[in-house]
Parts: sequence; structure tokens; C-alpha cells
Amino acid sequence: MKVNNHDPENPAEWLVDGGEMGKLIRAKDWSKTPLGPMNDWPKSLKTSVSLCLSSNFPINLIWGDQHTQIINDGYWPICGEIYEQVMGADYRETWKSAWSAIGATFDSAISGKTSYLENQRMFLARRGYLEETFFTFSHSPIRDETGQIVGLFHPVTETTARILAERRSKAVRELSVVVSTAKNVDEVYEKAAASLKDCAYDLSFAAIYEIDSEGSAATVRSLQGIKSGLDYFPDRIELDGKDHWHLHELTHDSQVLRIDNVPAEIGNIYAEEYPEAIKQICILPLNKPGSKSASGVLILGASPRLPYDELYQDFFNLL
Repeated sequence: MKVNNHDPENPAEWLVDGGEMGKLIRAKDWSKTPLGPMNDWPKSLKTSVSLCLSSNFPINLIWGDQHTQIINDGYWPICGEIYEQVMGADYRETWKSAWSAIGATFDSAISGKTSYLENQRMFLARRGYLEETFFTFSHSPIRDETGQIVGLFHPVTETTARILAERRSKAVRELSVVVSTAKNVDEVYEKAAASLKDCAYDLSFAAIYEIDSEGSAATVRSLQGIKSGLDYFPDRIELDGKDHWHLHELTHDSQVLRIDNVPAEIGNIYAEEYPEAIKQICILPLNKPGSKSASGVLILGASPRLPYDELYQDFFNLL
């Protein structure tokens, strides 16, 4: 028989491996949290922590009356920049920005009923801003040896990338279909504007300008989604190299322009969907078939609640 000699100087001796989060748990002073010193943790908590850390699936273990969190390596990326703050913190405080989406399932599990949500849309403050995300997850009650609910088992799968890809693919398909049915240039602009209007989550605003045959000026054909900042979108823009959108560059090179710090380079522009100012804008040339010069431009505002990454830029390029 193997004898397990308990070492009071090493209260975490029962916690084997556990990856990076295991290291963080062993290094943390739990006496400063509602769970107290690790040496005093009940067997039910130790067992639950061991199961959590040994799993490759993203799991958040929520324990006690103050809903203290213990996360594993799989859950770590979900937390973004705040993962160190999550460990040992109150679940309700950490994810309060998403409470309108997850609060009901949490309360249901606390009362003893497992709850499950699929592809739930929520906003998380995990990267320094409110980010639109999607998750499939459940909250399940954990009972101790007396049958009392002492915690929650919270496995999670983030589905943000898939949902965004599906949403954007649908937008590109629908735009292509409606534009292909247009009988003239006026209908192209009209139908394109109507299609883009339905993409407010990914296109905070959309402005369409038509460039005259001489390439000397651009006239607005559609402007939607703007709540504040209309002065930056005049009815007519002279393409003399002095306009703040740099549209003259498009008429010569037909390149895609990108503005990554709109408040500093242009000014504060607010869209209708969210209260935050637009941070990034993409400007695309609109070319007629067989023509190398732009006949129009599409000015698109990126969502302030999504990362403007390569996939986002690819979506803009397909429009």
C-alpha cells in the first residue's frame, strides 16, 4: 500500500500538473479569496478542480456563495487579456457585461437545474473593449456529499469565428444576387444600399459615392447607419487631393484604402448600432466591368465591437 504523507508546507500537493492554469493556481494566495487557503478546501472542491484541470475542454469551475472562479487551460483563451484577473474572482463581476445573456442560465443552475444555450450572442470586456462574441455553453450544479449545491460546472465552446463567417458569407451572397438583378446603374446603387443596410453588425455604416466621368468629383448616392458625423460625408467631394477620404488615390490606383485610427485621422463618427465611435474604416473602389478606373467608391465603417483582423478585411474585399 502507498502511504500519502501530507506536507503542511505544500498545501497544493494534491494538485498534479494542470498546465499553465495549474501553475497559476499553485502560485496564487487563495487565503485572500472567499475559498480560503488551499489546505482547507473540502474534498469536493479538490476533486472538482482536478477534473477541471485534467480536461482539454474549456471549463470554468464556479464555487461557493461568492461564485469564485477556477479555470483550466482550455478556458484561458476565452478570457483574453484578463485571464489572470478571472482566477479567484466572482463570476458575476467578471462577466457582468454579458449578464443579460447568461444571467438566467446561471440563476437556473444555482437553483438546481442545468441550463444550456447554443450560439448565444453576448458582449465581453476581455480585450479592452466590448466585443461581440458567440458561445455554446451550459451551467450545471455541483453537489457535495450532503446533496447541497456548492458550485457550478461551466463548460464552454466559443463559436464566434464560425458565426461571423456564416453571417458575412450570407451578406456577400445576398449582395451579389440583388446587384445582378439590377437593370441600370441607378438600380445597382439602390439595391446595393438596401442589401448593405441589413449588415449593421458587420457594417456600422455604408456610404456609396459615384465618381463622374472626368474623375474630378464624387457624388453621394447612398448614406446609411450614421448617427453623428454627417459633416464628414458631404453630398459632393472634389477629387483634388485635398479630401480627407483620399478618394483621389482610388481613381488612379484602384487600391483599397484603410484608416485605422478614425478619431485621430478624420474625427468622431458614430453609427446607429453601437454607442462607441468608429475606429476603423475601409474604402473600396467600385469598378465597372472592363474598366481599370473606379466609377464609384464604397466607404465602410467596421464594427467597434469586433477586431479588425485579416478575416474582417477579407470580408470587405469581397463586397
